[in-house]
Amino acid sequence: MPESTTAPTTSPAPRPEPIAPVQVSPWSSFRTMMRWSLASIGPTLPLIVVIQSMLAAGIVIGFGFLIPDITPDSALFLSSGAPTILLLTIGLVIVPQGVSRVRASGALDYQRALPVARPLLLAVDLAVWTLIALPGVAIGLLVAWLRYDLTFSFDWPLLILASLLVTTMATAVGYAIAVTFPAMLAQLLSQVLVFFVLLFSPITFPASQLPEWFQSVHRVLPVQSAADLLRAGVASDVFTAEVRDLLVLALWTALGLLVTTRALVRRK
Repeated sequence: MPESTTAPTTSPAPRPEPIAPVQVSPWSSFRTMMRWSLASIGPTLPLIVVIQSMLAAGIVIGFGFLIPDITPDSALFLSSGAPTILLLTIGLVIVPQGVSRVRASGALDYQRALPVARPLLLAVDLAVWTLIALPGVAIGLLVAWLRYDLTFSFDWPLLILASLLVTTMATAVGYAIAVTFPAMLAQLLSQVLVFFVLLFSPITFPASQLPEWFQSVHRVLPVQSAADLLRAGVASDVFTAEVRDLLVLALWTALGLLVTTRALVRRK
């Protein structure tokens, strides 16, 4: 009889250990995205800072030529409104144009695919443009002091709070425009907004000079509230802030953040 053979038994190959995902802290992600954002701006960063500083100085000096025999009170009103124009211009004009350009090139989709919290993209842009705006605000007030021999009375807590809130509101609304509308339409809207802010908003002139119906519109829009809060922070012994201004800014900030966050986290 043939001998029975027993097939050799082989032990199953061991399963590879699952690789644990690398945990990256939010602060590390924030720093990495900050470096990326600054690198994407590249050599134009100093130019943008210079242009913003020139804009702030131009508002203080150039608008003063439109007022014959400008008084110290008018000069103070004009100069204390310059920081608001600068911050709103950055948030409502430069940010939408930059985000629309990144969105059209496909870089925004690539950033959204990265393993980082998508609201972090907005936080990085907010931090970058706040740093870019600060030198222009300081230079605008310095030019006002030299040009009109003004004396400012800073309410630092209010000024810091108002600056952060206005910058956040403007950047959030501008970002919402850029991620909601097509790129060309978003850039067109940003151009319309800059004319509205410069020419038809009570920032460098009192709201009483506007028609009554337009004054009612500005009570709802965030522009006048932003100007009044920053003005009270720059010259606290002359101007006062109201709780309504803070509420209006907070509501527009929340609206901009909501629209932007929904657009960033939305699945394609």
